[in-house]
Amino acid sequence: MKKRNHSGWTKAGWLLFYLYIVLLSYFLFFSEHYGRDGTSQDYRYNLVLFKEIKRFIQYRHILGLESFVVNIMGNVLAFAPFGFLLPMLNKRYRGFFTTAFLSFIFTLAVELVQLYFKVGIFDVDDIFLNTVGGVLGYISYRIFHALFLKSGKKNQKSRRS
Repeated sequence: MKKRNHSGWTKAGWLLFYLYIVLLSYFLFFSEHYGRDGTSQDYRYNLVLFKEIKRFIQYRHILGLESFVVNIMGNVLAFAPFGFLLPMLNKRYRGFFTTAFLSFIFTLAVELVQLYFKVGIFDVDDIFLNTVGGVLGYISYRIFHALFLKSGKKNQKSRRS
């Protein structure tokens, strides 16, 4: 059996990924600040794409800035690390469609857990926004990866001279 040799950066990346998953789980399932102070008696869900997004945009002045930012931007930003870290940690996940699909599946799983345990709201808008966040994280990864490779090639050329 071949033993994998992980660099310090890879180990730090995995630690960061696990920490991200733990913190995300806390905010999605347990944080009282975000309405996770108990389970609901009823199933709460939205199956109409863009319904809640339109509502938060239309009534942002009534709902307040924090509610608007958390529900729109927070859903995008919360899943960007997933799309950034996943391709960084495993070469199999470096394709755009692979990362987008895994972001979608991960988000769907989160929403289904919320629905099943009646914690939070199953919302197709959240699935959309979270997947967009994963894709933006992936795009950020590709940009940083390209810059890192470019700077690495410059350093190799300067060492040869």
